[in-house]
Amino acid sequence: MNVAVAKTGSGRAVSDLFASAEGRLPGSPDVMAARCEAFETYERLGLPHRRIEEWKYTDLRALVGEVLPLAAVPDATALKRAADAVKAHAIAGARKLVLVDGVFAAELSDVKALASEVGFKTLRETLDKDAGLLKTASTDAVIAVNAALATDGVVLSIADGTQLSAPVQIIHVAIAASASAFTRSQVAIGKGARATIIESFAAAGAAAYQVNDAVIVSIGDDADVAHIRLMDDAADAVNITSQFVTVGANTKLNVFNMTSGAAVSRLQGFITLAGEGSQLSVNGVNLLKKTEHGDTTLVVDHAVPNCVSREIFRAVIDDRAHSVFQGRIIVRPDAQKTDGKMMTRALLLSDEAEADNKPELEIFADDVSCGHGATAGALDDSLLFYLKARGLPEKQAQALLIQAFVGEAIEQIADDTLREHVIGIAERWLERRS
Repeated sequence: MNVAVAKTGSGRAVSDLFASAEGRLPGSPDVMAARCEAFETYERLGLPHRRIEEWKYTDLRALVGEVLPLAAVPDATALKRAADAVKAHAIAGARKLVLVDGVFAAELSDVKALASEVGFKTLRETLDKDAGLLKTASTDAVIAVNAALATDGVVLSIADGTQLSAPVQIIHVAIAASASAFTRSQVAIGKGARATIIESFAAAGAAAYQVNDAVIVSIGDDADVAHIRLMDDAADAVNITSQFVTVGANTKLNVFNMTSGAAVSRLQGFITLAGEGSQLSVNGVNLLKKTEHGDTTLVVDHAVPNCVSREIFRAVIDDRAHSVFQGRIIVRPDAQKTDGKMMTRALLLSDEAEADNKPELEIFADDVSCGHGATAGALDDSLLFYLKARGLPEKQAQALLIQAFVGEAIEQIADDTLREHVIGIAERWLERRS
């Protein structure tokens, strides 16, 4: 049977985009062949829509409508604006790697400071020789179009036994309005290494732009790693980020995400526990208002025995915003003694706010301890009354209760400076709400 794929308007836009951007995309002939293959996958699938189960609550055909053309290479004026945004979002003591509209900006980055501890290349440099970073087994259309159109990113290599003296912060800055940026990065962390990797997304006056980012992380045995993502894009932006993480044996991995911007956002994480005795902690906070749509989709794959995973997710939803959490724990047949728990809670601050929580367990082993839970509700009236009775204005009383609600997830961040930085983001969001 021959099946004809009907392209939507956004499908035609991406076809035109790939043709016009082909001369700007880095890579050898083998890389271009991989890009064409990825784009063919996208053309076959089209933008995700609600009839695809994984995208049931985030219909990009309806929410996004079209894919914007690639942003131009930033000029001196754009880099100056980006520098101001970097100062506003840089974390004290962290070593910065800056991408502006999908292009690495060496003049805004701390490359020399990193050189003694971390191997570093840009994606553009890597693709001159190797197409491996563009090849993924996923058939997700968003991941495929990222592989087809990725212009730049960072490639980090942390050697065995290295203990980073400072966090590494990858800062994505959007400058161009009504344009798109496609980035892809890789972080390889060796055995026994200790590292904190931070990704930040910010705008420098840009509006109505789109970000499609992918990060591939591999972690060796006996490592201790924190991976933090802070997304504060413009209020009318679109941000889709895909993370692929493979964890070795006896390793501790702490993952945290905070979403406090963008009209439409989705973080989809695929974490595989591939070595025995590892401990995974995944925590997230969505702070959404107006008509924002924030989607967090996580798949934790217990592929081997004797691993522990914990997922804590909090969503604070105001006005007519919409929060989505989809969490799946997979326990493979050989993954005996697995201990996996997942809990998601949503706090609705208005009658029109919406939360969709879909926790799932797929268990193919019999000697496991797994569970999940999901709740949604409003602020406790009795607690509000208690605080107001002691002289606090209603908005301030609400802010205290909201801070306590998201605190369980934020407190999982071990680094004091980083944790205070994240608390500050939450406090500023509450001030803007007031």
